[in-house]
Amino acid sequence: MTTKQLYDELNYVNHSREKRLHYANLIIDNPDLIPKLLDILFMVDDKISCRAAWVFEFMCGENLEAAIPYLDDFTKNVSKVHLDSAVRPVAKVCEYLVKAYYSKNDNNIKTALSPQHKERIIEACFDYMINDEKIAPKAYAMNSLYLLGQDYDWIHPELALILERDYQMQSSGFKARAKHILKKIKK
Repeated sequence: MTTKQLYDELNYVNHSREKRLHYANLIIDNPDLIPKLLDILFMVDDKISCRAAWVFEFMCGENLEAAIPYLDDFTKNVSKVHLDSAVRPVAKVCEYLVKAYYSKNDNNIKTALSPQHKERIIEACFDYMINDEKIAPKAYAMNSLYLLGQDYDWIHPELALILERDYQMQSSGFKARAKHILKKIKK
């Protein structure tokens, strides 16, 4: 399947779990499509990029290690994604990667996720925290930054400052997550 054919195929992806899972499995079964999917995902001004992001998120949810050969490409471009419905799944993939890295279970992400990849994820997550994003990307970013703060001692104080500063102006969902993260930071 060419990039153009995959692009056309993504027109059939919608918000339904069934469709996203169907296309995620198509990608998992045909790993040669992953770079093409990422090319479409990083056409950041195109509405179809959002659909590629949904599929990539579901693919990572099913088989995160399939993304390993593409971590460089993903982390180099993650900060370019700006359409709301693409930012959420991309932030979720960042959280998947960070959670896998800090997991107690052995997995290949622990060796594949380089310091440079982590730094790019940190940058993207702080962008989600300070930009006018919806609650979901902020929640995923908070979680990721909290975990990454175990290795980067400057992260927790910066994250705490942002959470405390923005607390009053945010939604109840943000407040609940922020309170939880702040409590963990202050332990």
